[in-house]
Amino acid sequence: MKDRLKQIVDAFHKYNSEHMAYQAFGLSEDVVYDALVVAPSFTPYRLQMNDSCKITTLREGSYIGGYLMEKDGRKIAWIKIGSSAGNLIDHLALCAELSFKKLIFIGAVGALKEGFEVGDICTPAYAISGSQADTYLLRDSIRETALFSRVEPDMRFVDKVIRLGEEKGYTIRKASVFCTPSIALEYLHLDEIKRFDTDLIEMETSSFYRMADLLEVPGVALLVVSDNSASGVALVGRTEEQQRKYDDGRKVILPDMIWAITNSCMMEE
Repeated sequence: MKDRLKQIVDAFHKYNSEHMAYQAFGLSEDVVYDALVVAPSFTPYRLQMNDSCKITTLREGSYIGGYLMEKDGRKIAWIKIGSSAGNLIDHLALCAELSFKKLIFIGAVGALKEGFEVGDICTPAYAISGSQADTYLLRDSIRETALFSRVEPDMRFVDKVIRLGEEKGYTIRKASVFCTPSIALEYLHLDEIKRFDTDLIEMETSSFYRMADLLEVPGVALLVVSDNSASGVALVGRTEEQQRKYDDGRKVILPDMIWAITNSCMMEE
């Protein structure tokens, strides 16, 4: 991990106990995990991954949970977290002392432009940070700001994931993302948000890629489109066909890609 994250973890330990990932999620510092999946609200059971692998529930609370998935000698650690940039930063910071080879974010995303259908799988080409949580993460003084800064992933790794999807017959679309701190309030400010000219809107990926950089672990975010404000497809109140496409993206493509990324040796090439 980078020095900035070491500073964060050391300050955290000063006022808290050791083995934080174990206490929160039941994950062990003595295990080398092939991947760590971080998912706001999604569990491996919700994605029906128990049909294809062994899942052990390690910790389960009201809004966070820890799970171990095992298949063909591979081990995936999975953390369910609450939504928002702050939740993502906090809970990945708890996992900073774990050993894992790849980092995968799984989430839902809204579309801001026509041409994106419910169930499409996207990955950020870049993300615009709309949350002040990134200021706490990056800046020495919280009087400074990282608001509306642009975050770019390691596109070499992302492009390899896209090619891996193509080999399996899946289309993973690159798209720009605005990261909002509020779902309910984004609609009130939607015209202003649209002036950033991003394709999609969600809450965590700018912070996810900043944490992946600090962790010094290859990371990729896979997002399933859940709604589209530009074409009038609502988050609440999908048609039966829209729900079928969403479930296919969430329960078929995402689980398949998680294992494909985990099993791939692309980072050793």
